[in-house]
Amino acid sequence: MTDVLVVDDSAFMRKVLSDIINEDPKINVVGTASNGREAIEKTALLRPDVITMDVEMPGIDGIKTVKRIMENYPTPIIMVSAYTKEGAEKTIEALEAGAIDFVQKPGGTISLKIREVAQDILKKVKMAKDTNLTGVKKETNSVKSLAHRLEKRTLIIIAASTGGPRAISLLLSQLPKDFPSSTIVIQHMPEGFTEAFAKRLNQHCKIKVKEASDGDYLQNGEALIAPGGFHLELNEHNQILLSKKPPLHGIRPSADITMNSVSSAFDGNIIGIVLSGMGRDGAIGVRNIKRKGGIIIAQDKSTSVVHGMPKAALETGSVDLVLPLNKITSKLVEIVNNV
Repeated sequence: MTDVLVVDDSAFMRKVLSDIINEDPKINVVGTASNGREAIEKTALLRPDVITMDVEMPGIDGIKTVKRIMENYPTPIIMVSAYTKEGAEKTIEALEAGAIDFVQKPGGTISLKIREVAQDILKKVKMAKDTNLTGVKKETNSVKSLAHRLEKRTLIIIAASTGGPRAISLLLSQLPKDFPSSTIVIQHMPEGFTEAFAKRLNQHCKIKVKEASDGDYLQNGEALIAPGGFHLELNEHNQILLSKKPPLHGIRPSADITMNSVSSAFDGNIIGIVLSGMGRDGAIGVRNIKRKGGIIIAQDKSTSVVHGMPKAALETGSVDLVLPLNKITSKLVEIVNNV
């Protein structure tokens, strides 16, 4: 049984969310809270397996509440966020603070259409119970044994889903300003949220970070975030092509589509990185990158919030390095600089 604490300042939303969660026989709402202070107190008292939390709350807001809970009582937290510019920005901050995922409220803060995303809520609550919040692991393989496979011109493709925003933030923020490579990031996130994610990253990264636009060209020292709701591909001129092609694995953007496109079109060498995430996106793409002579890095299980995507990549036999999150950037810089 998965015990859930529901946190929302709206009595209506607390009731509807509780009803949705309690309809699944394997999930149980053990308590509710109407503000941040109450959420912290009830987390300490009830020790729930999972918390759903509104971003907007009186007093201690959702972001500060996430930080305090993760500091004192680490618990998987799923944000329930309104689809607004401000809501998207605050959701990204909450993910950086330690929340593992979010569900988008349809129709505003007091959502009368919340049942439209009921299955998404249940799916993410079930997944959250088994997430990993801490840990590190030793890396394998050597830099020089890999770097000789690369030429000077290098493109990095990062694939991530649940647990990815925080991992991407840590990875990109450690790259030097003059990093001699271009980067494409595929983070499973809906429309509206990727723009806020890119802006947030750009504020605290030395390299430039922006949401990709159709027609953009790859630039060294710049990371392009694939926009939610679009697949990102590359043409032979290193130009970004965005499309509304059907979702792959039920998602758009899909890392597999980007990796496959890059493997065919990019006239250089590729480093594929698969970070924390649920599902198998990237498993097809890493095989194609490896066939082209690229290098594949996967986040290790002990530091992945959800090890689904890295595990799927490992099962292909294409992974060169398995690294804890806090070692990926330094190894990446080492590989690129040793070319």
